[in-house]
Amino acid sequence: MPEPPTIRELLERVACGDASVDGALESLRRLPFEDLDFAKLDHHRTLRKGFGEVVFCEGKTPEQVAEILARLAEQHACVLGTRAGLDHYHAARSHLADLEYDELARVLWLDRRSAPTRREGVVIVAAGTSDLPVAREAEITLEVMGHAAEVICDVGIAGLHRLLHHLPVLESANIIVVIAGMEGALPSVVAGLVAAPVIAVPTSVGYGASFGGIAALLGMLTSCAPGIGVVNIDNGYGAAQLAAIINEKIITAGAAAPHEHVSEPTV
Repeated sequence: MPEPPTIRELLERVACGDASVDGALESLRRLPFEDLDFAKLDHHRTLRKGFGEVVFCEGKTPEQVAEILARLAEQHACVLGTRAGLDHYHAARSHLADLEYDELARVLWLDRRSAPTRREGVVIVAAGTSDLPVAREAEITLEVMGHAAEVICDVGIAGLHRLLHHLPVLESANIIVVIAGMEGALPSVVAGLVAAPVIAVPTSVGYGASFGGIAALLGMLTSCAPGIGVVNIDNGYGAAQLAAIINEKIITAGAAAPHEHVSEPTV
């Protein structure tokens, strides 16, 4: 299926006489949002935020997720859903044959861009193998949003020599996402070693006194290392979107290698 035209391409077609005004109005009629009764799809979010609305699938029925994704795919070349189960995926794939799914991350996505470019500069650090579902959610989110993240796994503070082995990579990053459970100390260690800002992601991994990630969350919030921001427990998606925004701004400002112009929103 071809990519839907961007707003600029649609206007250019009208200007050149290749598309009618009525046809263009029909393409734009569902902006700024589309009312499905059980959901209101924010088709203008790409214009405001640089990426379209992301579907939180948990708590929604497979049929609701399938309809939401199908409607979003009519208007946008990229679609992303988080906290998705296999039932959500199978229902949505009946409408979208090219939909992809990662069971570890519980993420489903669609990317119909013909030649997507991905900016470098983001590094994801996971303290333990048990943190990989959150790390993978962040990695896929960044990929769909146009950023190629380098992932460093299993370098928690129980063996700091493993982390120090990757110090050159950390020092070259524009932004670092650090994911950790238990006591959540790894972001403080990383932030104390590098100049780049660190986004800390507490996970619900740990024994009873970790209280489902609350201990890690509080440890990250009370870190003495400068340059740390903290997102919610297990929120790999939220950390990734913030990292994408920061990385984009850094690259656009010329603090890192230049990149191609960001693709325009599609309709």
